[in-house]
Amino acid sequence: MFRRTASSMKGRSFLHVIKLVSPFVMVVVLQATIAGFSLEVMSSVRAYVAGEALWSRSQKNAVYFLNLYLHSGEPRQFAQYQASLAVPIGDEFARWALERDPVDVEAARIGFLQGGNHPDDVPGLIWLFRYFNGVSFLQEAIREWAATDPMLLELSVFGEVIRSELAKGPVQDNGRLQFLSARLSELNTQFTVHAKRFSTVLGEGSRAIKVTLTCINIATAAALILLLIWHTRRLVLQRQAFEDALHAEKERLAWQASHDWLTGLSNRRAFEARLQGELDNVAAGPLGLILLDLDQFKNVNSCGHLAGDRLLCQVSGLLQQDRRPHDLVARLGGDEFGLILPQCSPPNTVEIAERLRRSLELFSFAWDDRCFAVTASVGVTCIADRDTTLEEAMRRADAACYRAKEKGRNRVQVDSVRPDVVVVAARAREAVAARG
Repeated sequence: MFRRTASSMKGRSFLHVIKLVSPFVMVVVLQATIAGFSLEVMSSVRAYVAGEALWSRSQKNAVYFLNLYLHSGEPRQFAQYQASLAVPIGDEFARWALERDPVDVEAARIGFLQGGNHPDDVPGLIWLFRYFNGVSFLQEAIREWAATDPMLLELSVFGEVIRSELAKGPVQDNGRLQFLSARLSELNTQFTVHAKRFSTVLGEGSRAIKVTLTCINIATAAALILLLIWHTRRLVLQRQAFEDALHAEKERLAWQASHDWLTGLSNRRAFEARLQGELDNVAAGPLGLILLDLDQFKNVNSCGHLAGDRLLCQVSGLLQQDRRPHDLVARLGGDEFGLILPQCSPPNTVEIAERLRRSLELFSFAWDDRCFAVTASVGVTCIADRDTTLEEAMRRADAACYRAKEKGRNRVQVDSVRPDVVVVAARAREAVAARG
């Protein structure tokens, strides 16, 4: 007794400590979560700022190298133009992939990598675009980004046109040369305008996010302080809460002691205790006892214990469908089930057994594209003698179940060979088959 009391006091002390420190743990976890989220957002915005710088510089370089190539015809300069142009085109491809429905994350990742973004920054770029593209500053930045699409297309076409013309020889027409060079200068100016707006919007958005997240952290801290005050007041109710929890734990343990963990049905211990009580009260009316054993259960179990467990759960559901409120259904172990039917005449007991056998016969169990027929051997005994012991009742029902298996399975067998019982069993089978 002293040991139990000491153990109980330790348990209460432990719960007391847990409840006392839990608000502080919540503060740390919540603040860490908000801080992590803030860092993720700021990191993603920083990645966009860095990507914008590379995107803008690459567009300028593409124009610059194409202009050099226009005047010199050097293949090396055309290659530099292509390498520079690939960066904004990769970013453009990534944006298109993220605007699709559904979003193509892998294509976006490839596009951002082509755009020269650091691999560690790519997940943040995708995450921010997908979930925050409706935010005003990012929405405006994306519009500036998308506005350069026609210019990139024109720059790409320009490159091919200049390349094809230079393939025939240097451009001799000064007017043509000046026109192409002037158009490249115009494209460079337009790129610069949009890049500057893009950069400005991202900078303003970054500052706004910083202020917002700071306010959120302050508000969260204030809310958690109030939570701590409220929790402290609740400590006076700790004793009652602990006692309620202890009572619930006792009830749970009591339920586990009398029920099967897999199916939720009563277990053998509870079944035998109930059967003993009904045998003591058999004078009030005959007692029906049914033992049911699944046939060829090993065929399903060969697919794995998970398949066998699933079948046992479904069978337990079938056995409870038509039971009367005062009947008891139990899993006695393995694939064996038992039913206690208080105040149930022999004809009704046999009919219930036949109905259960028939419902299992019509049931089909599917697992991994395989279907299994489910049948059962059912043993039935009816007890009207109050001197019948628990062991004798179980032995009679078990022997009947064994004979049902010996006779070919998928049948109901009673523990008596009296003609009237045999006729009752036959009529029950016919009635159930006619209704089925």
